[in-house]
Amino acid sequence: MPPDPHHRATPPIAPTSPGLSVDALGRGTFAVAAPRADWVDLCILQGATERRRRLRHVDGGLHWDHVTSMVPGTLYGLRVGGPWGPAAGHFSQPRNLLQDPWGRGVSRSSSLLSSFFPFEVDALLDRRDEHPEPREADNGEDAVWSVVVAGAFDWQDDLRPLVDWDATVLYETHVKGFTRAHPQVPEAQRGTYAGLGHPAVTGYLRDLGVTTVQLLPIQAAMDEPHLTRLGLTNYWGYSTMAYFAPEPSLATSAAQHAGAQAVLDEVKTMVRNLHAEGLEVVLDVVYNHTAEGGADGPALSLRGLDNLEYYWTDHGTFLDVTGTGGTLDPRSVHVMDLILASLRYWVQEVHVDGFRFDLAATLGRDDRGFRPDHPLLRAIATDPVLRGVKLIAEPWDVGPDGWQTGSFPVPFAEWNDAFRDDVRSFWLSDRAHRERSGDSAVGGIRDLATRLAGSSDLLTEQDPDSLPEGRSLRSPWASINYITSHDGFTLRDLTVYETKRNHANGEDNRDGTTDNRSWNHGHEGEVDPGTEHGAEVGAARRRTARGLLATLLLASGTPMLTAGDETARTQQGNNNAYCQDNEISWVNWRTDPTRLDLRETVKRLVNLRGEHPQLRAPDFLRPADPADLDAGAVAWFGADGAELDHSAWMDPSRRLLGMLRPAIRGREGSEHLLVIVSGSSSTLQVRLPGTPWPQGTARYLLDTALERQDDLPTGPVPDRVVPVAPGSVVVIAIAAGGPGGARQRLS
Repeated sequence: MPPDPHHRATPPIAPTSPGLSVDALGRGTFAVAAPRADWVDLCILQGATERRRRLRHVDGGLHWDHVTSMVPGTLYGLRVGGPWGPAAGHFSQPRNLLQDPWGRGVSRSSSLLSSFFPFEVDALLDRRDEHPEPREADNGEDAVWSVVVAGAFDWQDDLRPLVDWDATVLYETHVKGFTRAHPQVPEAQRGTYAGLGHPAVTGYLRDLGVTTVQLLPIQAAMDEPHLTRLGLTNYWGYSTMAYFAPEPSLATSAAQHAGAQAVLDEVKTMVRNLHAEGLEVVLDVVYNHTAEGGADGPALSLRGLDNLEYYWTDHGTFLDVTGTGGTLDPRSVHVMDLILASLRYWVQEVHVDGFRFDLAATLGRDDRGFRPDHPLLRAIATDPVLRGVKLIAEPWDVGPDGWQTGSFPVPFAEWNDAFRDDVRSFWLSDRAHRERSGDSAVGGIRDLATRLAGSSDLLTEQDPDSLPEGRSLRSPWASINYITSHDGFTLRDLTVYETKRNHANGEDNRDGTTDNRSWNHGHEGEVDPGTEHGAEVGAARRRTARGLLATLLLASGTPMLTAGDETARTQQGNNNAYCQDNEISWVNWRTDPTRLDLRETVKRLVNLRGEHPQLRAPDFLRPADPADLDAGAVAWFGADGAELDHSAWMDPSRRLLGMLRPAIRGREGSEHLLVIVSGSSSTLQVRLPGTPWPQGTARYLLDTALERQDDLPTGPVPDRVVPVAPGSVVVIAIAAGGPGGARQRLS
């Protein structure tokens, strides 16, 4: 029968987004976004043979086709034909096998090789030709391939902990560094996803009292050229090459040998085990740049697909607001699609509970600068999958107007660097200056009080004028309070070093910040605890560390601890240990009495925070009225028990601050809390607030002057006078009711 001239064949249905979508038999569609590419080949590795197939359809910048035999375990990659001209931002190079940007697994971990570059580089990975030609040799044998993985996994009725923000205590750690030296983790699991999910580790975290584990990047990464030249690696992992695939090197050797599916399953098992202990998992994600870096970097995926689509350039020149040489372009619909899909994947398929966005200011940039209403930020905040998880912004980058703390939209929380700086100044650098100069007019208590109260000065800046007085779109929990993080000195090193010691990084100690606001307590470096001087300095350092931790955990906002600070971990003065995959960075699990005592103090502080809801107020604090006290208020006092007036707030010589947090109204057994913070160099006799403030029985809850909180005085505070040792925090519970508190008792 002749063909019907009026019949039209049904056109194939184009996929609406990039990625591989197949059934159990490996049949379906594959698509990749590369608007400027002339053609894209899908390359399948079968044994040692690479088979290429041209993607026949192009719709809306997507190159796509139907596929078969894309079953789990299949290794595949992409080759792209298109314009070449690095000066204009074009890097299409068919001899480079590229990863699928949406690939769920990678074939292996690899060091950075010269064959990964689209042009010739020398043995030290340096490019010397200003107008390079495409590299002639093919890199298929060296390449890291994408791998098809299955979605099936036995979650065993996994339930998300769903920890409320006001109950959250974050714990930032590194998958490898936390368990690499852990004596109770089996040797084969140390430094791996399996190790982090081991009962000895999950039990430790639960016992410490933290609720949410925030992991440094676990998405597949590649080292930068300068680290490869130095024989170092990007230990922290802030150099992502695959946004959907977990980093293989953090898996056990058995899982790496078994392949990408086993690596992914090990990650999911880790998450499941942490959830079983009630612990949330938050991932640090890097959507501001990639391992491809700037113009001199390798072509691993996006650069070879369509550099001008994925990276922010100006007439071919890379815009760099990340300090890495290049910046992903958040204005691009394909970049936004990639980021959103990656986030959804980790939530839906890996069950993670949230994200910390590295250099998040970049994600809100367009041609006018940073915008809180940027389409990408709005898309994340309103996405039906993502709006139910924790979203944490690192609210800065290195571009113009890069400091944006307080500017992110609801429901983002933000790392509060002002908390870090002001608390360090009060406890460390201001005290060091006074010790050396004798100048008493340094510091004061105003900034410390602002941070203790939740940093409303920062977090209410974006509130519309139409809001009723005293109302805000945000809550104190949006302030992620921290004193240390992966980046900078550890808590112990803040009290031991004033000068960074980054020589092991290979940059002549030029890297890392010089603004540490630290204090060595009169001796730079470690001391001999067996000498009288060493014992005295060591005790002073430990006391300061306890004061810092108390300030962190008793302040309004969401506290973040850095792994090992609770046991005095040191990095030997290195404040930029991003490339130190060794004992400098790994948590030391050695125990001694002072380490154990510090950990017990942290546990006591976390418990205090949990037991006293007024420390976790959902709204910014109001000035307290002694005739009508409630837990949403605060009052401030000096050592004489009198409420602070304007002149006291403006006095830079003030070293002591008393913060009264009233009890929960109507709650049986609830107590008022008086938190006394002293940066004085001498012991002060602090009188409890007088009438009309609460006059109920007072008792000690905490004194950071003590190495062991079991040594706290028992019984009522005698004469309502509290001796507060130099550089310490004392917490007093005052019974509700009685003179000055009768109205609350009757409420």
